[in-house]
Amino acid sequence: MPNILIGDDDEELTQLLQEYLHNHGIHCDCVHDDAAVIQRLKAVAHDDSAYDLLVLDIMMPKIDGLSVLRQLPNISDIPVIMLTAKGEEIDRIIGLELGADDYITKPCNPRELLARINAVIKRTNTTTSEHTPLPESRLHLDQNQRVCEIDGVALQVTGTEFDLLVALLKQKGDVVSKAWLSENVLQRELQPFDRSLDVHVSRLRKKLQPFHDEPIKAVRGKGYQLVL
Repeated sequence: MPNILIGDDDEELTQLLQEYLHNHGIHCDCVHDDAAVIQRLKAVAHDDSAYDLLVLDIMMPKIDGLSVLRQLPNISDIPVIMLTAKGEEIDRIIGLELGADDYITKPCNPRELLARINAVIKRTNTTTSEHTPLPESRLHLDQNQRVCEIDGVALQVTGTEFDLLVALLKQKGDVVSKAWLSENVLQRELQPFDRSLDVHVSRLRKKLQPFHDEPIKAVRGKGYQLVL
């Protein structure tokens, strides 16, 4: 049974989500401020009970969710789904820039949240036998351990960034449409003015640029091309 942590100060909402997720095969612990999120993640960082995923409300008392995301790389490599207020696009963009894997707007539909949780966990837990061999490249992506190297140098990437690299590498040299990447990697239809995919690609570019001036090329009106 997947084991997740929800950090949200709305106790009524978290109780509803906890019951719904439990009924659909997901164990869920809830805390109600960001300081407690950090404390809980530190407590299980080297434990068999470590969480598979964090659902994090961006607006909570004591420490805001964006501050938690800034601290997270020093605590855990846990994937994160943000809960954001409807219309707060800047928070979503900053959260994605800080390494969140996905987002959902509040008030959230439990069924949609369940779908996003399952999609992220499925990506991170795919078995070796399910992986398609990748073409040779300066990039080495270990799809079992989900480790990324370029020219033998380890590269720290989020789960979503890793999946984007796999998708682009499988079609190396081809332009991959934004719509396809959004549907197959982010598990959401590409919407007008949704910059989620662009933010993830921008983060990847910055990490790859020490090895290549233009590692991922944007082709206007078409999509992205891996040129490493």
